[in-house]
Amino acid sequence: MMRSLQQVGVQGGQGRSCVGPHGNTWNKALRIPHEAQWASEGRVCGGGLPKSKSSSFAPTQLLGIGAGRASVWRTLAWQQALSPAPSPPARGGLLPRGQQPHPALSLQPFNHGHKVAKFCYADKALLHRAIGAALAARKEWDLKPVADRAQVFLKAADLLSGPRRAEVLAKTMVGQGKTVIQAEIDAAAELIDFFRFNAKFAMELEGEQPLSVPPSTNSMLYRGLEGFVAAISPFNFTAIGGNLAGAPALMGNVVLWKPSDTAMLASYAVYRILREAGLPPNIIQFVPADGPTFGDTVTSSEHLCGINFTGSVPTFKHLWKQVAQNLDRFRTFPRLAGECGGKNFHFVHRSADVDSVVSGTLRSAFEYGGQKCSACSRLYAPRSLWPQIKGRLLEELGGIKVGNSFGRIRKWLEHARSSPSLTILAGGHCDDSVGYFVEPCIVETKDPQDPIMKEEIFGPVLAVYVYPDEEYKETLRLVDSTTSYGLTGAVFAQDKDVLREATELLRHAAGNFYINDKSTGSVVGQQPFGGARASGTNDKPGGPHYVLRWTSPQVIKETHGPLGDWRYPYMQ
Repeated sequence: MMRSLQQVGVQGGQGRSCVGPHGNTWNKALRIPHEAQWASEGRVCGGGLPKSKSSSFAPTQLLGIGAGRASVWRTLAWQQALSPAPSPPARGGLLPRGQQPHPALSLQPFNHGHKVAKFCYADKALLHRAIGAALAARKEWDLKPVADRAQVFLKAADLLSGPRRAEVLAKTMVGQGKTVIQAEIDAAAELIDFFRFNAKFAMELEGEQPLSVPPSTNSMLYRGLEGFVAAISPFNFTAIGGNLAGAPALMGNVVLWKPSDTAMLASYAVYRILREAGLPPNIIQFVPADGPTFGDTVTSSEHLCGINFTGSVPTFKHLWKQVAQNLDRFRTFPRLAGECGGKNFHFVHRSADVDSVVSGTLRSAFEYGGQKCSACSRLYAPRSLWPQIKGRLLEELGGIKVGNSFGRIRKWLEHARSSPSLTILAGGHCDDSVGYFVEPCIVETKDPQDPIMKEEIFGPVLAVYVYPDEEYKETLRLVDSTTSYGLTGAVFAQDKDVLREATELLRHAAGNFYINDKSTGSVVGQQPFGGARASGTNDKPGGPHYVLRWTSPQVIKETHGPLGDWRYPYMQ
C-alpha cells in the first residue's frame, strides 16, 4: 500500500519525486496560454453525488483503473507538451485593455527547466478596478435565492466529476508535483465535495428559522456580507483555493481571489470551470498579485468585509495587524478566517498496535512530501515499543522517496546534522539539479524542546522523541505544551483508560483529533477541518458551520394586526 508513495511527483517511476518548490502564501495574475476542447466522458467517479438536482449526499469516489485514468494520462501528456505564452491578469473573466504587465513564470517542481505557464501580477490600479467591478455586481448576486446560487456550484461539481476532471488532475500534477492519486484526492474528490456539500449546507441553513408566536411571524434572512471578501490560497491544495473563493461566493458575496504562484495552472482551471458553470462575471475576481501589493490594497479599502486565508502564521498575523490598523476606515468589521498549518503529533502508548502506528505515521508524515498542513511532524514513542517501531519505519522508508520545498527543508537537515541532541536515522539528502528533491528523513531527538519539535517544517521530516513508558501522562502534557500550534494530532493506544486521559489532556492540542488513525485525511462532510491556537481561527471548512461564517443574518419580525395602546397595564 505504501509503495504508492514512490510517485509523489510525476516522475515517480525514477524512484524519487518532488512537490512545490516554494510554499509561500504571498504571490502574481494568469491566463493559461492554451485550452483544449474536452469531449464529455460522462461521470468518471465511481460514486459520490448524482447530478445537480440530487438530494443524496456522499463523499466523491476516486477514479479506478480504466478509461477514466487513461484519460488523465492523455491529458497529462498534452499538458506537458504545451509551450506557454505570456498573458495579462484576468479580471472577473475579462482582460484589461491597453495594459500588458511583465509576465512571470510557473515552473514544474520536479523539472524546473520546464515552464508550465506565464502569468502577470495585478498592480494596485487593476486591483482597485477589480474591487469596483465586484461591488457593482454584488447586489444582484446577493439577491438571488440561495438555491439558484447553489446550482452554479453543483454544475461546477458535475463538470469536475465528468468532462473537466482529467484537465484539472493533469494541471494539478504538472503544476504542483502530485501523483494521480494525490491529485484525485485534492482537485477532484475534495473540491467536488466542497462544492456539493457547501451547497447542501447553505440550503439547509435557509431552513433554520426562529420561532414565531402569534400575532407575529419571525424570519431569518441570510444575507451576504456588505463589501468584498479577499481569498488568499496556498500552493499545496487545488481544492483549498476553490473553497476559499467559492464558499463566500455561494453565500452571496463577491470575492477577490489571489491564488498561489505555484498553483496557478490548476487554480485558473477551477476559475474557468466556475465561469462555465454559470458564475456571472465579477463575482469571483481571479487576480494573482504580489503579496504585499495585494494585502496593502485590500486592507486599505473601506469595502473589505472579510479575508479567507490559508498559509503561514506570519502572513496571517501581518494581515490581521493591517486590518486592525485600518479598522476605523471600514464600513463593517471584516471577518477574518485563517488556517495556518500545524506541528502535528502522533502520540504512541505502550498498548498501541505497532502496525497501525507505522502505517499511519509513514503516510501522514511523508505523503505528498509532508506538505499537507495536517502532516505528522512529531512522534512520541514509548521506550518499550521504540525498537519495533524504529525497525519497521526504517525498513519501509527504504522503499519510498518523496520531495518538497527545497531550500527551506535543507535548513532543517543541516540543523539535524549539527545539533548534538539530534540523530538522523534515515534520509536527509537533497538534490536540486533537475527538480526540487528531498529524501524522507527521520530524526531522533534527546531534547523534546528542540526547535525541530516546535516549529512547522512543511516537508518530509519526522522528529521522534522516545519517552519512558511510565511517564506517558507527563509526555501527554509535553505534547500539549511544546508548540504554539493546535491543528491535528493522533493517539495510538488500545487501553481505554489511556485514551480517555489522552482525550482530556489533549483537549486543546488539536482541532482534528484522531484515535488509532493517522493525523491526515479529513473528508468533507465527515471531519470538518481546522485548528486553533496559532493554527488559525478554526472555522471548520467542510462542515455545516462554515457557510454561516460568510453571511450577515437579518431577523425580520412582522406583526399581523394593530399594536394597541402604547402604555403598559400598570400605567393604565
